[in-house]
Amino acid sequence: MRISPPMADGPLRAARTPVASQRSAFRAAFADSASVGLGFVPLGIAFGALATQSGLDWWWAGLSATLIFGGSFEFLLIGMVTAAAPLASVAVSAFMVNLRHVFYTLSFPLHRVRGRLGKAYSTFALCDEAYALTAGEDARSWSSPRILWLQLLLHMYWAVGAVAGALLGSLIPSSVQGLDFALTALFAVLALEALRERDSDLPTPVLALLSAVTARFLMPQQMLPAAFALFTAGLLVRHRFTTRRRPHHA
Repeated sequence: MRISPPMADGPLRAARTPVASQRSAFRAAFADSASVGLGFVPLGIAFGALATQSGLDWWWAGLSATLIFGGSFEFLLIGMVTAAAPLASVAVSAFMVNLRHVFYTLSFPLHRVRGRLGKAYSTFALCDEAYALTAGEDARSWSSPRILWLQLLLHMYWAVGAVAGALLGSLIPSSVQGLDFALTALFAVLALEALRERDSDLPTPVLALLSAVTARFLMPQQMLPAAFALFTAGLLVRHRFTTRRRPHHA
């Protein structure tokens, strides 16, 4: 008489499956974030070094990178903190600089992130690089753990780089210039890579450039939100125009 194997193996295999899925999602997210991480770590080091060279304590950079995770706003915040800017000015600046995230939510795959806690962290950790990595065609099939691991890894790259830069800031000569330009340089590289991957979408970067130049001349004090508004309006007009020209099939 043949004896069947114990049924305990079923639940045990089911328990192993989520762990294996998490590991697979982590490995995939690590591969996705590696290229950006190579830029995030030195960028964070530049931020931490700039913070200590501006007279702030080393822990300030790590605390800012962990709790704010604002990238370009954090570079701006260094000058505002050292100048003892009013809290209202800091709040308005944070709103204006991060207003672009409102446009990101239109296509960021937050709907695929499971759980309230996961959605809350994904909203907090939404940055330009995470949006750029999840905006491609391949990312449409990414799971919730993969998206969250990606954002957590980017967060860690930034925080670790900021702490390292703050601790090593005293070793960087004060004569070194351009640390505050590091974030702009990273954005330029991401834009060039996106343009290289989408050769047929040349009108989009041209439209972005025209929006920025127009906003610079019309509203120089509010250039960023004005440029985003013009760019969004241009995309909507182009979408409506191309939709009308597209032939309708019965």
